[in-house]
Amino acid sequence: MSKILITGAQGQVGQELQRSLSAMGDIVAMGRDSMDLLRPDSIRRSIRQHKPDLIVNAAAYTAVDKAETEVEIANAVNGTAPTIMAEEACTLGASLIHISTDYVFDGHSNTPYLEDHSPTPVGSYAKSKWLGEIGVQQAFSQAALTSASRYIILRTAWVYGCYGTTNFVKTMLRLGAEREELRVVADQVGTPTWAKDLANVVGGFTVRSLNAACPLSLKLEGVQQHPPQGIYHYTNSGVASWYDFAIAIFEEAHELDMPLKVQRVIPITTAEYPTPAKRPAYSVLSGKKTACVLGEYAPHWRQSLRQMLAELYSYTYESNYSIGR
Repeated sequence: MSKILITGAQGQVGQELQRSLSAMGDIVAMGRDSMDLLRPDSIRRSIRQHKPDLIVNAAAYTAVDKAETEVEIANAVNGTAPTIMAEEACTLGASLIHISTDYVFDGHSNTPYLEDHSPTPVGSYAKSKWLGEIGVQQAFSQAALTSASRYIILRTAWVYGCYGTTNFVKTMLRLGAEREELRVVADQVGTPTWAKDLANVVGGFTVRSLNAACPLSLKLEGVQQHPPQGIYHYTNSGVASWYDFAIAIFEEAHELDMPLKVQRVIPITTAEYPTPAKRPAYSVLSGKKTACVLGEYAPHWRQSLRQMLAELYSYTYESNYSIGR
């Protein structure tokens, strides 16, 4: 059985990955306590110790605003660390799936970004993620042509999930239970993405990268069994602003009788909510390339939000867990 090393194991995507990939190989889940992404020797030692067939890098420095004053840390975690993982993967003959972000684009487009659109990152976080993409591609381009190593860079956006402590859905539920009025930015547009859906897509690529036992749900006619290495995009389908997203969260939470105090959600502009880091005004990613590989399009973001909230409700309110879990 193949060995799969997952980084960022304690995060919202990492925890979902451990579930989605569990049937595809022996899982080695590594968090901050077992792999220090600020120390290249720790990264190399961990990979060489476990000798994985596939590395799935879900670890990232995601404090977008804080990155403006912690540039070196952001570059180390988001830029240097995935580059080292790629180098080690090539040495082992292993493959790498690296999760990246919509922030590599400046948001000036008005149509969904394709994978070959030239990145124009703005801000320290965005630039650090772009450095990681460059490092991964360069490492694999320098690998021997006979190497079995392959890479996939999977860009995603607006990720939320049941696990982890910080995401937009959990923040809105917490604030909505405390306040009667909230102000939410309405002029930034993208696509909310459920971490479980993202993890399942990584599973689809994993099946193909490792030639692992393929679940029946993935045995589709015309589906590429060995997709070319390179960059892919995945989000849920549909488009929303943060304001739209917030309204949907409260509507769906109300249907589940979650405790809410909020009565009014007021749309505001980005200028009315200044932040240290600039966010893309438009960061919708085209998922057509990924859909061609996996044989199906992503579910709509509202459908996935509804399912996520139902899961969250089942083990938060019924089990007396905290929203901030």
